[in-house]
Amino acid sequence: MAEERVGVYICHCGHNIAGTVDVEAVAEWAADLPNVEVSRHYEFMCSSLGQELVEEDIKTLGLTRVVVAACSPHMHERTFRGACERAGLNPYLFEMANIREHASWVHAVDKEGATEKAKALVSAAVHRVVHHTPLETMKVPVEPTTMVVGGGIAGIQAALELADAGYKVIMVEREPSIGGHMAQLDKTFPTLDCSACILTPKMFDVGAHPNITMLTYSEVEAVEGYVGNFVVTVRQKARKVITDKCTGCGTCWEKCPIRVVDDVYEAGLGYRKAIYRPFPQAVPKYPVIDVESCTYYKTGKCRACQMFCPTEAIDFDQQDEVVDYKVGNVILATGYEQFDARRIPEYGYGRLANVFTSLEFERMVNATGPTGGKIMLRDGVTEPESVAIIHCVGSRDRRYNQYCSAVCCMYSLKFAHLVKERTGAEVYNFYMDIRTPAKGYEEFYHRLLEEGVRFVRGRVAKVTDAARGPGEEGKLIIQCEDTLIGKQRRIPVDMVVLSAGMEPRHDAEEIGHLFGISCSVDGFFIERHPKLDPMATMTDGIYVAGVCQGPKDIPATVAQGAGAAARVLGVISQGEVALEPIRAEIDEEHCSGCRICNTMCPYSAIDYIEELQVSRVNPALCKGCGTCVAACPSQVITGAHYSYDQVMAQIDGILIDVNRPVTAEAEVAAD
Repeated sequence: MAEERVGVYICHCGHNIAGTVDVEAVAEWAADLPNVEVSRHYEFMCSSLGQELVEEDIKTLGLTRVVVAACSPHMHERTFRGACERAGLNPYLFEMANIREHASWVHAVDKEGATEKAKALVSAAVHRVVHHTPLETMKVPVEPTTMVVGGGIAGIQAALELADAGYKVIMVEREPSIGGHMAQLDKTFPTLDCSACILTPKMFDVGAHPNITMLTYSEVEAVEGYVGNFVVTVRQKARKVITDKCTGCGTCWEKCPIRVVDDVYEAGLGYRKAIYRPFPQAVPKYPVIDVESCTYYKTGKCRACQMFCPTEAIDFDQQDEVVDYKVGNVILATGYEQFDARRIPEYGYGRLANVFTSLEFERMVNATGPTGGKIMLRDGVTEPESVAIIHCVGSRDRRYNQYCSAVCCMYSLKFAHLVKERTGAEVYNFYMDIRTPAKGYEEFYHRLLEEGVRFVRGRVAKVTDAARGPGEEGKLIIQCEDTLIGKQRRIPVDMVVLSAGMEPRHDAEEIGHLFGISCSVDGFFIERHPKLDPMATMTDGIYVAGVCQGPKDIPATVAQGAGAAARVLGVISQGEVALEPIRAEIDEEHCSGCRICNTMCPYSAIDYIEELQVSRVNPALCKGCGTCVAACPSQVITGAHYSYDQVMAQIDGILIDVNRPVTAEAEVAAD
């Protein structure tokens, strides 16, 4: 391979790499590697000047291969491939060595070891790149219809952006109505405007938009295909109501004799009927029958809803429908779940009557909630004279979730204001740190100080009803350390509100598997890049928006929903999309037809051709993962860009003795 001319470029990455790795020494050492024509180091290779350096060397020195040793390929492989392409070199004749995450960052205290490892990684890349072959991308048309999974405010915003741009949208929501958690809220911080007043018009716009097909009470069951050409299988669960006949008049639930606790919309504080509409402003307006609660499905009797329905819209025999939808892109906006406060037994939720979760309190203070907006104890009669609001329940806690849930401080301040506004109660906020970083948030905090809300800094140790002294009888006792005065305190109150944090949905990992994306250690969907590309994922055509990607407030959620829609519009406007050419290929002449690869492929990209009795890769579906290459007993499957020669050369390169000078003659002698 002596005819290849390799250019090697070592990035300082500011102090990220150069603070640990001796980049000058690595560049000087790499200059003697076989086939290396030039070896340089530069402070920021990803900058325009760094990219121009590569482009200029390709043109003037006639480089046929390029190696850049810098950060993760996930971050800048496309950047340097683009530089190669602009200089006239096939972008796949490039190799990237990660000496930041794999050397500098993991060996910060061992600079000599980090430098040696960086040399080995560069050597591996140089040895590998000479075996690269030019690859060409395959372009496929893009289906302009987009699927939005999740009907909360993130999904609503994304759907409306796309629909208003003139493109079809399929919205899938598992609940009977769109709206998500925002539909349960009373007011939104820091402006204290009505949540329903903001959300309801958008919900109506989604339901009435000619470009949006709304599939509520539905779930995705399977996903096949690739960017621009996905086929998504959706199960539309039977409402037991014929929506074409239903007018949403409400007669059915008025006549239904069965009342059950509403654990979803009313957070367990209120009741609903066995046939119900989740809330008055629900979109769509059609009710749904809860089969598990309905008397007819238990005994075969009742049918009150059917008998009184003026339009004969009740259909007890209605079955689920499973439909395939062809879409070009998917936006996941599946939202979050609230931390289960029962997991912290010392706070007494579920055991002490007047300990409430934040979602229960939201429903209590809502004008359409179970108490009509009145703040009351569990007896439904008594107004509290003192209220404790405990921040960071389940968040910023190594026992549960280490991350900050981003919204708890602000909604706790909102609760304190609402208690002050509607009662004469004394309000205590127990916090570790007040985090109010967004527009108008710090001002809202100072407003609460002026309203007389008391702030106690320190994590609450326990909530108990065990009275010890005067004033504690019949009260809930907050035991905590007040770190501002350096004392342990016992504060008696009538009501405790637990500001529970946000958690990923319980089925987030399952959803991730369906759509071919991963979850972080915390369980939220992983974006392509946390700063530069927070909407895209590592699977082309799949985007994320809202809290399914990580905790955030309503403005940030709306912005991300709009951003995800903009990314999709960019793909649609091109009309076609280029697929990565890194994929498997089967030598059909020597294929035994054992079909092992067919069963192993995670993307269902390999078909068995009956008439030829061989397997064949569908290049549009193949992701180049290499599973089939490893599984094939006949070794007749090769992976483009990961050939046997490339992998073995990379291994040879990384095993080189970095403490000895390297020359082509020495390597030939060693061979």
